[in-house]
Amino acid sequence: MVLGALGALVVVLAAREGSLTWMLAGSVLLGTANSSLFLLRYTAAQAVPEGSRGRALGMVFLATALGAVISPLLLGPSGTVARGLGLPTLCGLYLVAFAAFGGSALLLAAACSPRTPVLGRAAGVLVSHVRPARGGIRLGTALREPAAVVALSALAGANFIMVGIMTITPVHLSGHGAGTGTVGSLVALHVIGMFAPAPLVGRLADRHGAVPVVLTGAVISLVACVLGGFSTGPTAMTTTHLVLAGLGWNFGVVGASTLLTQAVPGRLRPHVEGIGEATMGTAAVVVAPLVAALPGFWGYQLLGLCAVALTALALARLRRPATGSLPTTPRMPT
Repeated sequence: MVLGALGALVVVLAAREGSLTWMLAGSVLLGTANSSLFLLRYTAAQAVPEGSRGRALGMVFLATALGAVISPLLLGPSGTVARGLGLPTLCGLYLVAFAAFGGSALLLAAACSPRTPVLGRAAGVLVSHVRPARGGIRLGTALREPAAVVALSALAGANFIMVGIMTITPVHLSGHGAGTGTVGSLVALHVIGMFAPAPLVGRLADRHGAVPVVLTGAVISLVACVLGGFSTGPTAMTTTHLVLAGLGWNFGVVGASTLLTQAVPGRLRPHVEGIGEATMGTAAVVVAPLVAALPGFWGYQLLGLCAVALTALALARLRRPATGSLPTTPRMPT
């Protein structure tokens, strides 16, 4: 949390001074803090019985949805505050991030303080679920398990498509005359699709299995990418495309995260879950500059077509283990 607050502050100062180097450095700090937040879903999954892990993951995503949906709507008001402080308009959301991360850091510090025993005990329960791996099955062996391979691939693929779409969407919409308020509203709808259905998706993963949920997410992403290829601005088709893109990400990440908690022994889960976050981050790092380099006139359509191809390949790759060895693969002992 401290790194997130520091990163947001660095970005604001960099924007005021016009320093791209410091802006990139602040963005790295923000990304690091964001990774720690997303890892909380695995802690929730480990704190409940095995048959409820999907629902626990979903509830964490639902809690995330509140801030994720509100933040794009703050694009306009926060921009007004930033201009009032003599800062560029887009610094507004970084001011919000500074306040959010800073407040979370203070809350976490209070939870771990002996002066707040109730919260301190709650934090201790969460920490007790994360233990280093000792002996038994090696990390490399766990990563080669078919279920782990599918889960990590699905996490990377879902984030690749979602980040690619959302990197270029604000530019695409602005190029077609959409204002910051419209852009913020459409992004908010996309984020609702990303997080709000998570409890239901988690329940589906618990009841019907994680692999079918991941496959469903791939199909939804495929439809979203097709619609995105024909998007021409803030239209009903664009809105549907963005909502479905968020929903496909939700199915993919919730399903793959649930599968990952089932694929490896408990003592190795923190290590593999961290690798899962790294694969998601790597996918984002790869796709963002690729999308930025696309020509502005037809770049959005090209991105949609490329995403269709990638999603179709992922669907074909996931379909084989979904009907083959994954459901019957013996779970390694915990």
